[in-house]
Amino acid sequence: MHRLPTWLSGLSDEDLSFVRRFVLSSGSMKDVAKSYGISYPTVRLRLDRLIQKIEVLESQETMGRFERAARVLCAEGRLDAVTLRQLLEAYRKEKENEQ
Repeated sequence: MHRLPTWLSGLSDEDLSFVRRFVLSSGSMKDVAKSYGISYPTVRLRLDRLIQKIEVLESQETMGRFERAARVLCAEGRLDAVTLRQLLEAYRKEKENEQ
């Protein structure tokens, strides 16, 4: 029996629906844009964010839960990069002070 990759469980239903549409349209972002009724640049942005999210989820062995969650929020566009860096820096300093 095949086991699903760990990163797959980190994707939301919306992410999985997007991936499904993308695969069924043979990877044509133009067709995906048409099926969603949105622009090509919007699909490109959605795909770029999904790629970032998958990369973060795949690298879970090298980072803690807090950092992974913060990076996923950034990849989803719910947290900007500047705030992410500030949060991670503050978190790392706090962890250093605890030791």
